[in-house]
Amino acid sequence: MPDKKLTTRVVKPIASLRREPTQGRAQQTINTIFEATAQIVEQDGVGALSTNKIAQKAGFSIGTLYQYFPTKEAIMHAMTAKARRAHMDQLHELLSQAEQQTSIDFEGVLRQFIHMNLKTFAKGGKTWRSLVRFAWRYGDQDQITAAVRETSEHIAVTLSRKRKAGWRAPTPALMFVLTRSILGAIRSAALEDSPLLDGDEFEDELVKLALGLLQE
Repeated sequence: MPDKKLTTRVVKPIASLRREPTQGRAQQTINTIFEATAQIVEQDGVGALSTNKIAQKAGFSIGTLYQYFPTKEAIMHAMTAKARRAHMDQLHELLSQAEQQTSIDFEGVLRQFIHMNLKTFAKGGKTWRSLVRFAWRYGDQDQITAAVRETSEHIAVTLSRKRKAGWRAPTPALMFVLTRSILGAIRSAALEDSPLLDGDEFEDELVKLALGLLQE
């Protein structure tokens, strides 16, 4: 049975930054670099990216860009890491709210969980899908693994506290299979840029998969 106290957050800060944005002005510079990168990806694709193009699009000198990021890959890693942290916060908020309810709509929470993962890691416009595919292929696997493990632990805590009749105990093996099967399917769909991502059937099948694993 998993420990019922949440562990300390393990998602690390953006490792690709050369210096941390300690001031609002520095953070605005980084945001501008992110926006310029997204615009180039939207217009010309990931293959067209270069630090010179990004700096020019952002209106900075290349020296200014290099104060924060050593490569174009570092910029993309930072963009996806920022989105991953925001996504983790949303998932934890969803599960925390569920724990506070007297009666939980488990199927509804499960669908919301899957929908949020699809939205963050697979769906979106051309730019976001390109960045997501980059993240799945070249992302920091240690950070990704830590985030998945953290999510799995929080789901286990929620189920342990609020498990309904007819649902299995959240053993480590069950939580591993549940989270990795859902995220593995989403990862494959994202990397293949599957047309299934544009409809609801894929989400429905993931919900059925999860329910099949959780229900006795």
